[in-house]
Amino acid sequence: MLVKKSRNPSASEILTQLFSNEELRSRVLTTLGLLLLVRLGIYIPVPGIDRVAFKSFIDQGGQLIGFLDIFTGGGISTLGIFALGILPFINASIIIQLLTAALPVLEDLQKNEGEAGRRKIAQITRYVSLGWGFLQSIIFSLILRQYANEGISDITFVLQTSIALVTGSMIVMWFSEIITEKGIGQGASLVIFLNIVATLPKALSSTIEKAQTGDRGDVLGILVLLGVFLLTIVGIIFVQEGARRIPIVSAKRQIGNTSLLPTRQSYLPLKLNAGGVMPIIFASALIFLPITIANVTGNPILIKLASALNPGSSNPWPYALTFFGLILGFSYFYASLTINPIDVASNLKKGGVAIPGVRPGSKTTNYLTGVQNRLTLLGGLFLGSVAIIPAAVERATNVQTFQGLGATSLLILVGVAIDTAKQIQTYVISQRYEGIVNS
Repeated sequence: MLVKKSRNPSASEILTQLFSNEELRSRVLTTLGLLLLVRLGIYIPVPGIDRVAFKSFIDQGGQLIGFLDIFTGGGISTLGIFALGILPFINASIIIQLLTAALPVLEDLQKNEGEAGRRKIAQITRYVSLGWGFLQSIIFSLILRQYANEGISDITFVLQTSIALVTGSMIVMWFSEIITEKGIGQGASLVIFLNIVATLPKALSSTIEKAQTGDRGDVLGILVLLGVFLLTIVGIIFVQEGARRIPIVSAKRQIGNTSLLPTRQSYLPLKLNAGGVMPIIFASALIFLPITIANVTGNPILIKLASALNPGSSNPWPYALTFFGLILGFSYFYASLTINPIDVASNLKKGGVAIPGVRPGSKTTNYLTGVQNRLTLLGGLFLGSVAIIPAAVERATNVQTFQGLGATSLLILVGVAIDTAKQIQTYVISQRYEGIVNS
């Protein structure tokens, strides 16, 4: 059978491969099984907590608690052993990637040591995750001290709660790494994806109930918000798939004055959103760092800063502008990690490939840097707008049933779904051509 290289696998072909190919089936089942275990761990309770008193605290938590609950899949409100979820690993990844850009030793490991260097960085990230998770669990335990059962000393409660939370977080991190290596998709992103999906039924049921019991204004506000969400999804897909194709030409192969091959033209794709969903995930994790520190230290300056950065505060502008700036900054950071214009220009020159109208070497580097900066600016502005505008519409329409499940979550959902689908398609295509070669 003649198969066109450009043809993407159909749904029927993917399903056929899923049932017939043992490796693909094993990868999918591994992914689903581990995600199920992550979900079940949410409901294993942390011992020593007065659940009634804690539930009243959660009910008064507002949008901040709702937002954090989304990333933990309800772990905060249920207070299971997986309450911290993947958050310590995300925070550790932020720290390591920032240090990689700042420390030559880590940069050398990432760029020049190949697979061994990447494994070393992954090992360092695990250690930082353990330390950060232990710190977060202690902070969380100190906050929960007032909801401890009677008869438990403060030291015993903080110790047992911290051990339970950090152990659960490390198990989730381990599961995510197994998914990345032996499953389908990026493990940490899929864990967050699962947590967001788990909160959808509650948010949708609350919204439907509000539409049934509310007046005409409430129904109109819900319709407007849903319309904004749909437009956001369309925009997310467009930006996630958008890329600038820079034409490149290879030199003619000649013997004497005779040309053996004509000039071949291909394209160098530069993605509009090189960082994918990671800038908004990292910004979401970092925005609540002052709140965490303020709860522990009790410093009045930090408390004032934390209240200003609370998404549920009366003045949302400090939170919105800070969140927007973090997203834009992480977009540039991830773009610099994804593509290095100096390395690309050097590789093009070594391969006898050039951009039409641009001299090889430093001129190509400057050209690629300019294009990349413009694309990153557009992608970062879009990500920031996606995170801010629907939340503003939600506040304006007074539809608060989503409790933080807004465009940020939509971006993560759509982005992770697209990336995972592409991985499955890539695997099916590789199996398709492997079968052709073997036959």
